[in-house]
Amino acid sequence: MPADVRAAESPFGLSASARSLLGGRVEEASRRGGLAGVTVPIAADLDLSAVVLAARRPDDRFFCFEQPDRDGFALAGLGTAAAVTGSGPSRFADVAAECRRFGEHAVFGDAAAEASPFGPVWVGGFAFADDGGSSPEWSSLAPAQLVMPEVALARRGGEARMAVTVAVRPGGDAHAVMTRVDERLASLAPASMPLLDPDPVEAARVASAAPAAHFASAVTRAVERISAGELTKVVIAREVRVHAPDVIDPAPVYDGLRAGFPACFCYLVGTPELTFLGASPELLARREGQRVQTVALAGTRRRSADPSVDSHLGEQLMHSPKDREEQAIVTRRIMRTLEPVSVWVTAADEPVLVKVLNVQHLATPIRAQLAEPLPAVEVAGLLHPTPAVGGEPRSKALPLIPALEGLDRGWYAGPIGWTDPFEDGEFCVALRCALLRGDIAHLYAGEGIVVDSDPAQELEANEAKLQALLPLLT
Repeated sequence: MPADVRAAESPFGLSASARSLLGGRVEEASRRGGLAGVTVPIAADLDLSAVVLAARRPDDRFFCFEQPDRDGFALAGLGTAAAVTGSGPSRFADVAAECRRFGEHAVFGDAAAEASPFGPVWVGGFAFADDGGSSPEWSSLAPAQLVMPEVALARRGGEARMAVTVAVRPGGDAHAVMTRVDERLASLAPASMPLLDPDPVEAARVASAAPAAHFASAVTRAVERISAGELTKVVIAREVRVHAPDVIDPAPVYDGLRAGFPACFCYLVGTPELTFLGASPELLARREGQRVQTVALAGTRRRSADPSVDSHLGEQLMHSPKDREEQAIVTRRIMRTLEPVSVWVTAADEPVLVKVLNVQHLATPIRAQLAEPLPAVEVAGLLHPTPAVGGEPRSKALPLIPALEGLDRGWYAGPIGWTDPFEDGEFCVALRCALLRGDIAHLYAGEGIVVDSDPAQELEANEAKLQALLPLLT
């Protein structure tokens, strides 16, 4: 249970008892070094992401992760108590092991026993490729990077908690550590998101990183490879850049995503240099104890404001042999991947339609019971990349992707999410996203290419996906 608290002057202030409890844990941690923390209740009606984005300092890392339609779920983190990074083929296992080592020397008390995501958490994500994100625009996001925030705010349903975590050096000054805590908490205050400028003086300029003809040509070349029997599917992404008249504030953009895509995983990963944000319809992995949930997502049609047209488009998608096969490829691969580590794996008999603001997809929910404990991070690593963002077979598709795309995907289509000290957690696939650096936004969207893909139709579907963010940035 969280520490008992009384009403404090600030919604984020620690009561005397909670502060005393944290102080004792800091003293204990200082004997050998490590993390110390305390978890307390906060008001559930606060806008947790707005609080974090308003209080961030120029040198802070920050994180937001919400799915409003899922019982008001929200998780927001500020500052860095600890960070782990990795790269290469073993990056998921390496990061999971490093998080576990931090946990072995942490003094969290009962706070760590809170039902996820309450209590201390690791937040962040992974690049698409094992060593992805080497181009300058992605600098400050490692191929694998998880942060334990100094302050983590979480809400689910009618409950909300604040987890305060600090790093303590061996023999460190406990008083100085507590002073830093007081300063951080004093910077937090209830906040609302700033509004987008409805009538900017100067319009943003939109330009493809490469001509649309390059994408169409890549689709054609991919279909040729597939027709020759080299592979059955490959996903090709496209980058579009928005040049804004001023530095882009991520807060109103993120707020627009939350409002427009409440059923999606709305995510934001921030560093002093950049913000990576988006709204993804795709759950990669959720681990709760021995249970795992995921979803096979593939196939896209646009939405329509006319209900009858929208329904017709959905029916077209459900009965499209091309899209059904693309979706089945993803389902089969996920099930084959989970079977060796599971007691059982089961998938829905038929895909369902997932409708978001601007597009609709085919989705098949998949569940599994793990045979042995496997951290959420490693479950995500096992499944990533699914054929929904990579291809099939993986060994043929992954080397082909950069050759066809001609871009550095960075964290686009990589896993984004969180994990707790018990190694539960959840990760979505970073889709419908933008990388914000100063006054430039890099937008990414991809299409699954199979044997009967048509370049013009794939470009149309890609343009529809980009509409998730373009209106918010232009």
